[in-house]
Parts: sequence; structure tokens; C-alpha cells
Amino acid sequence: MTSLDLITIGRSSVDLYGVQVGGRLEDMASFNKYIGGSPTNIAAGTARLGLRSALLTRVGDEHMGRFIREQLVREGVDVRGVRTDPERLTALVILGIRDQDQFPLIFYRENCADMALCEDDVDPAFIADARCVCATGTHLSHPNTEKAVLKALGLARENGAKTALDIDYRPNLWGLAGHGAGESRFIESRAVTAKLQSTLPLFDLIVGTEEEFHIAGGSTDTLEALRAVRRITPATLVCKRGPMGAVVFEGEIPDSLDAGQKGQGFPIEVFNVLGAGDGFMSGLLKGWLTGEDWPTSLKYANACGAFAVSRHGCTPAYPSWEELQYFFERGIRNKALRKDAALEQVHWSTNRKTDWPVMRVFAFDHRMQLEALAEEAGAAPERIGAFKELCLKAAQQVAGGGSGYGILCDGRLGRDTLYRAAGSGLWIGRPVEWPGSRPLTLEAEIGPDFGGLCEWPVEHVVKVLCFYHPDDPPELRANQEETVARLFAAARRNRLEMLLEVIPSKVGPTDDDTVAKIIDRFYEIGVYPDWWKLEPMKTEASWANACEAVRRNDPYARGIVVLGLDAPAAELEESFALAAGFDLVKGFAVGRTIFGDAARGWLAGTITDAEAIEEMAARYSSLCAVWDKARAKGGKA
Repeated sequence: MTSLDLITIGRSSVDLYGVQVGGRLEDMASFNKYIGGSPTNIAAGTARLGLRSALLTRVGDEHMGRFIREQLVREGVDVRGVRTDPERLTALVILGIRDQDQFPLIFYRENCADMALCEDDVDPAFIADARCVCATGTHLSHPNTEKAVLKALGLARENGAKTALDIDYRPNLWGLAGHGAGESRFIESRAVTAKLQSTLPLFDLIVGTEEEFHIAGGSTDTLEALRAVRRITPATLVCKRGPMGAVVFEGEIPDSLDAGQKGQGFPIEVFNVLGAGDGFMSGLLKGWLTGEDWPTSLKYANACGAFAVSRHGCTPAYPSWEELQYFFERGIRNKALRKDAALEQVHWSTNRKTDWPVMRVFAFDHRMQLEALAEEAGAAPERIGAFKELCLKAAQQVAGGGSGYGILCDGRLGRDTLYRAAGSGLWIGRPVEWPGSRPLTLEAEIGPDFGGLCEWPVEHVVKVLCFYHPDDPPELRANQEETVARLFAAARRNRLEMLLEVIPSKVGPTDDDTVAKIIDRFYEIGVYPDWWKLEPMKTEASWANACEAVRRNDPYARGIVVLGLDAPAAELEESFALAAGFDLVKGFAVGRTIFGDAARGWLAGTITDAEAIEEMAARYSSLCAVWDKARAKGGKA
């Protein structure tokens, strides 16, 4: 038995995608960064669909190379075959969306890392671990990379594995066009045709557009080109025909392309064709490698291609398996798929990276409370930032590099602490509300248009506390709902997760249904937080109702964390015992119970840095143990 379904071989780049749509690439003002390169996209796309996928390539020994490797790991791709090249830079591609027909791109691939892939990079044991090896055409364009591809294909065939080729013809990557012709998809070349035809017998499956079969077959007549390929290889041929769908030929080529096997098509609005072929290939390989017939495999492929052409970016556009099934069951509600809110919610939720089954969060995002403590101690306000750095050190001491730990820290008083926490492995929540505001207003850094979120690292989670009650006056309720809804939209636009905290008991009487009503209301207005932060409720019924409200509205919600409200440790232990009985409650986010006494002593100058850290670490560690013990008794809802 092999541990891998698929190994893809070849290009790996960082795609810098122009954010603005409808202008020239020359005028692009900002870019989103994604992984790219056909084999890299396919590896990630198939992993999203549930295949055990791996990539064989090279990346540079720098930030972009590390980004590719880390992102592949997040996508669930095996990176044993991703070699780090100490001498060459990771390839870059700059892309844009000019209109529905023009998609300019520039390949920065001069002596890049992935084009240095060589035979020595191909480990026979690694290849033997896969049921299929998939190559793409670009790596047949250079003698060294061609040798690596041929070695991998030879080993795969010796092992009885399947082999596949995505022709992936880019004329300028074969030296047939200048750097400004990255968008070009076809230039005739006898040399390229000869090179491709020398390798075609090595494949069981060959996939390409009509133009790509033109170069493979040496004819601009598609049927003649397919017949030329058929004379060389008995492989299954899949010809992509754009809006007319794709057709499969297992035997002789008929007199009409329409006579090939077909799958269900999905007529949607074309927004961006870049990466659509890799999405198509991902769906096709999912069907082929799981034993589906060709009409079913083409259905998968066509749907994945439809997602790709309707969204921004390549890999980020591809669906998860859950999303694909949802799409098949629900059908097309809006031909501009990216504007289908329900579908986009499933896409977002099922493609989030990094799992957090346990949440032990040290919350020191407090501003108003720490400012009061500093004033009480006669300490300069600037000291608060230094204290928050001690809080981070305490959190890291307890976490010890393990998973399931996090912090809440603000950007106004704790900016330097946030800088130091970046990339540490901690879950990082960052508040946006102005402390104590009702109606809800936000910190100045967020800006009147909420544009300040564009400066946030994508690992930061937008945390907002709203003092909201179902019985609030209509005007107040509408004001707060509008702010939260706008914030949610801004967070999603900036690819940031969101945590919504509600504390109704501070502004009105509560019963077992109060929090559930609040949860239902926010979902009703289109707010789907990744996380909920709820006060420690007193009854099992209130927790059951709240959890049911979340599950009913959003089965993909990450979960709930319990806040502390400066409760003494004994009281928190009691509330943890009740909340931990519900699986949807993942942990806690507690602050003053951990840092309160240490802050008073440190700001007053009666304890040292080390003593403050040690005291907070001890309290944090104790709460973690209390939660873990409560959780060990088992959840039930």
C-alpha cells in the first residue's frame, strides 16, 4: 500500500495577483500573494478534495520559498519532495485581470529554483510511495528538468503507478516569446512538438486545451492533432474546450469532438481564467484516482474549473470536497459564484487552515482596566506596553511551543507585543472595539471605512466585544448590528477570521434563551463569526441553547470560548466544568484572573519582571490544567 495518491512535478512559484480589476497591469496598485505554478496548484487542489498529494519541486532558501512550503503544509500537501535550493530564488509570477478576455501575466523565472530540479532530486522511495505521478509540460523544456521528470515517470511505471500529463503549454517558457508575452497560449514550434511527442508514450492520461493538443499533435486542426497524438500513445486523452466543456477519448478519435465522453457542465460568469486548468485537473484526478467513470470525473473537473474562473487567485479559488458536494446538491444560485454568499461561506469555512480543537487563551487585550491600574500605581501609561510583553513571555512559557494556546492583545497599547508574537504558533486575537463603548465604536486604527484591517497580519483574528441585548431599544440595536455587519464584511475582504464576543448580562436581565437569541440574530443579518466568545453562563440549558443556535446556523463554526469577567479561580473552575460538557466550547479566554495581581505589583514597582512572569505563568498554567481536566470528562453537545 502506498501512502500517497499523487505526486505532481514541476513549477512552483509565488503568484502576486493584482487586486484591482479592469485596469492595466501597469496600473495595479496592490497585490495578493498566493502559491502558484501548475503542479503546485494541482497538488493543493487535489489535497482539498481529499487526495493524499505531494509535490516534487525546488524553492529558494528565502522568505518566498518558506511561504510556499508552509502554505503547502497548511493545505495538507506532503512536502518531502520540496527541495530547498541554496543558490536560486523562488520563481515569481505577477498577474492581473484586465477584463473578461485579457489576463496579463509576467513570469519571473530566470534561473529560478524550480528549473534547477535534477535527477538527484528524484528519490526512488518517494516515487514508489505514490499511486500516480503527474507531470506538466514546462519541465520538459530544459534538459536537466526533463531528465528529472523522465526519471520519475520511469520509476512510476516500473512500480505500476499511473502517469498523467497536463500539457500546460506556455510559449514564452519554451523560449518562443518575450517576457511581455506571458499571456500567450499558442505559438507553433516543430521543436516543441517533437519534444512533447518523444514523451507522450510515457503517460496513461494526457490533458490539454485544443491549443495544447495542437502543439502536441503538430497541427492546428484539433481532430488531426488528436489523431497524431493517438498514433503515438494509447493514453486516455482529455481535450478541454472552454465554455463547450471537455471531452474524453479512450480509443480511436471520432470524426467529431462532440462524439467524445462528456460530463455535466456548469454555465457561470467568467471572472478570471488564470488557474482554471489546474482546478479542472484537480477535479479530474480526484475522479480518475478514486475509480469514478469519465462522465463523473468530468463533472468534478468542470465544477472545479467553474469555481476557479469565478474567483480571484488560483489555489485560493479551488473548492474543498465538502464545498463541491454542497454545490452539486444546491446548484447554481448566482452565475457569479463569488457573489453567492452561502456558497462563499462554505468555501471560507471548509478551507480555513490550522485546526484549533483546544483554546487556552491568555487575554491581556485590556486597555481601560490597565490604564486605570497604571494611574492607581502612579506609573507612566507607556509602562503598559512593557507589561504586555511580560504577559506574552508568560504565555509562551506555559505553551512551551505546544498547540492549543493563544493570546488576546491590542494594537494600541500592545503593538510591540503583537510584533513579537508573530509567527510564534500562538493563536492571536486582536480587539477592535473602543473599550466600554455602547453603542459600539471602534479603535481609531480601524478607520471610518474599516480600511485599517488591510494592515493586519492574516494570522490575527478580529475580536470585537459588543454589549448587546435582544431587548435593546430598536435604534441602539440597529446601530450596533450595522457596525458588526460592516466589520464582518471588512474582515472577510481582508482574509481575517473574526471572533464575536457578546455580554448581555452587563446591560440587561438574562435567561436560558438570551444568548441563543443573540446568536440567531447575528446570523440572521449575515454575520458568521469564526469564533464566539461568551460569558460563563450559569445553567446547562443556557449553554445547550447557545450551542444549538450556533450549530443550526453554521455547522462549520470553529467554536466557542468562555470569557472570565475577572472571576476568582474557584468560580472559573465551576464555570469551566459546566461549559466543558459541550464539545462546541473549545476552551477559555481569561485575563484579569491571570494578570490582575501581577499588574498591580509590577506597575507599582514592588515585583520584578521575572516575578511578574512567574506569577502569571503559574496562574495561566493552573487554568489550563483546570480546563483540560474538565474537558477530559467528555463533552456531550
